[in-house]
Amino acid sequence: MASKSVQGPGGKKPASVATNLIAGGGAGMMEALVCHPLDTIKVRMQLSRRARAPGAKKRGFLTTGAEIVKRETPLGLYKGLGAVLTGIVPKMAIRFTSYEWYKQLLAGQDGKITNKGTFFAGLAAGVTEAVAVVTPMEVVKIRLQAQHHSMADPLDIPKYRNAAHALYLVTTEEGVGALWRGVSLTALRQGSNQAGTDDMDVGRARRG
Repeated sequence: MASKSVQGPGGKKPASVATNLIAGGGAGMMEALVCHPLDTIKVRMQLSRRARAPGAKKRGFLTTGAEIVKRETPLGLYKGLGAVLTGIVPKMAIRFTSYEWYKQLLAGQDGKITNKGTFFAGLAAGVTEAVAVVTPMEVVKIRLQAQHHSMADPLDIPKYRNAAHALYLVTTEEGVGALWRGVSLTALRQGSNQAGTDDMDVGRARRG
């Protein structure tokens, strides 16, 4: 099986943790700003299907998005964004540092790591970030997204006012364990996603 050095391209040192945090955090923020409205619509569609009366007409993607904008203003599409942005930097920190640590752990005495080792390093890093950051962050995010209050009416006060308030209420009312509901599925998703880093590393090594 082919093996690769844990060093960067051309034998250079890997990017520093600070570089990874800046690059990863910036990319994560841009992704959140663009994709979060779509995620909010998806959550509302999932909730509406559960609450829909038998025989009631299904609401499509565009209809759901239009109703959110009409009733809650366009800012309603960004409910829960604060939780995502707050969790991006620690998520990226854990992702990159744990990935590099797992690669070092799985590397041979010559400092090289096999494709299989890189795959498992990515898998383990994804599981690590899911348990440490992603699952609690998504629990808070979804609680905020599920609220149907108007962002334009200051008198329409929701149960969860912001990410910090949602975190406080969830832990005090339901216990700390509530933040890790669904952790197994989230770990499976993040782990399989980060395991794809193996393919990216192989592609970069070949191009180099």
